[in-house]
Amino acid sequence: MIPVWQQSKALIFDCDGTLADSMPLHMYCWAKAFADFGEPYRPQFLDALKGMKEEKIVQLYNKKFNRDLNPKQLVETKHWYFQEKAHLIQPIESVVRIAQSYADKLPLAVVSGGRKENVLSTLSGLGIDQLFKVILTADDPLPPKPAPDMFLEAARRLGVEPDYCQVFEDGDLGLEAACKAGMKAVDIREIIKNKR
Repeated sequence: MIPVWQQSKALIFDCDGTLADSMPLHMYCWAKAFADFGEPYRPQFLDALKGMKEEKIVQLYNKKFNRDLNPKQLVETKHWYFQEKAHLIQPIESVVRIAQSYADKLPLAVVSGGRKENVLSTLSGLGIDQLFKVILTADDPLPPKPAPDMFLEAARRLGVEPDYCQVFEDGDLGLEAACKAGMKAVDIREIIKNKR
């Protein structure tokens, strides 16, 4: 069982790769979108940037690989592929169970680097969208992870001091952001790996 800190007064969850087993789909969609633009799929580069705004990822791709891809167009292409297959996404049961079991005990939030439409359709498809009092995404005008701003804003909206918030994350940038926000964070990758 993934531990919940005894002093937690609010729980904050990442979406993709934390509540939803959607990272394979996201990577598939990146591969399709880059292929449509005549570019190779670079999974290690993309994996390291989990949680970052997608257009920013393309900007960093351009800089690293000396390309001139249109970030907006490429992300729109990826978004189209994602919506086409979003209904196939499955929950990460151990994390979803925590959200469900604490929904009537503590205020819950989702803080995601994904687009609002994708995050809402994912949560809705899993039947858990109503569990969360606050949902922040890349469409909110806040600096993305690894900046702490989205986590701090979630805490503010939940009415809980940051040091009493517990974050569940699967990405290095998200864990860094939670740490900068002064929140206790659980890397769910370690828990899932140890269960195998």
